[in-house]
Amino acid sequence: MQSKIATFPSVEATPKSTALLPTAADYSQAEQHFIQLLETEDLDDKLAEQRVSTNEVDGAIAAAMAAAYTGEGGDVQAHRFLQRVLYRINRLKLFWYDDLRHYTNERSLYLRAVRDRIETAWQRWETEQLDTASYQEMNLKQVLSDWVAADVDPLPSADQLFIHEQVGEAGYRRLVAIASLDGLVEASQLSRTLGGVSNEIHAVLTRLLVEEYGAGRLGRKHSSYFTVMLEELGMKTEPEAYFDLVPWEVLAIINHSFLLTERKRYFLRYVGGLLYGELTVPAAFRHYQAAGERLGLSKAAMSYWDLHIKVDELHGRWMMDDVALPLMEQYSNDAWELVFGYDQQRLLSDRAGIAVVQAVRNADQVHDQ
Repeated sequence: MQSKIATFPSVEATPKSTALLPTAADYSQAEQHFIQLLETEDLDDKLAEQRVSTNEVDGAIAAAMAAAYTGEGGDVQAHRFLQRVLYRINRLKLFWYDDLRHYTNERSLYLRAVRDRIETAWQRWETEQLDTASYQEMNLKQVLSDWVAADVDPLPSADQLFIHEQVGEAGYRRLVAIASLDGLVEASQLSRTLGGVSNEIHAVLTRLLVEEYGAGRLGRKHSSYFTVMLEELGMKTEPEAYFDLVPWEVLAIINHSFLLTERKRYFLRYVGGLLYGELTVPAAFRHYQAAGERLGLSKAAMSYWDLHIKVDELHGRWMMDDVALPLMEQYSNDAWELVFGYDQQRLLSDRAGIAVVQAVRNADQVHDQ
């Protein structure tokens, strides 16, 4: 039986009726096929010899791109499928201490073409959410300073107050499960930016990474503190154990970080985004810490939140004073890109935050039924 996915052969073709859109099951089937391709020995050679087919995957990608990045772009399943495919390609840039054969296609031309195809459409769509021309008309240092002052300790949102005051155990466990995808490999993308010439800015970024990695001591690596929290909750501690629970909006942040750190031309954008991430973590994590304490978790289990509340305040100042501002001086003609990166990270984070809290609320509701 021909898959409905195959009815959408190109990204330019916009679905005319929602009845023709691929279902979640269709995307799941295509993703399983994609995983098989990832694990196929000598994939590019087999493709050249027509010994394997990518028609189902390519058709699904075309359909998903049309549904996600044209019109209102509100097809959640399409976004989810595309971000999961991107993530599965991007994770090959990190080493997971698993079967070496899993990396046989890490330089596959086909996988690179799939990544570039999705990223091009996705990033165009993301950029359209912001008025990029306006950044070039700004007093950049003043704008960035004002944004940092407002974002470092904002008034709590309704969603944050819900986490702080009301989230139940099921919801808290869902929050931790989603956060584990990044929390257990924390700062890995930052490591991709540290090769090259040494200078004061490079030294600050290196110091930031060294602190995240516990100065080479496993027990002090920030991800180890996350593992302690998972263990106390009786949850799985393997990286990616809860991958299927992660909203596409969270995957988009991770994939965005991979893109910016792999493209040195986007270095200023990455620094802007990293600045936003470091300086806003303490305010957000205070609510998570309060929820954990209210639910009776131990001090050790709360150490991940507590550590970041303490150190990321300092990291935020480092990023602003010793990285962002000096880079704005050095790259005066391109400094707007740093502000763009900050603003885009804020947009991505706000969108992901809404999705995570919705997942948390749903978990509590299901538990209470």
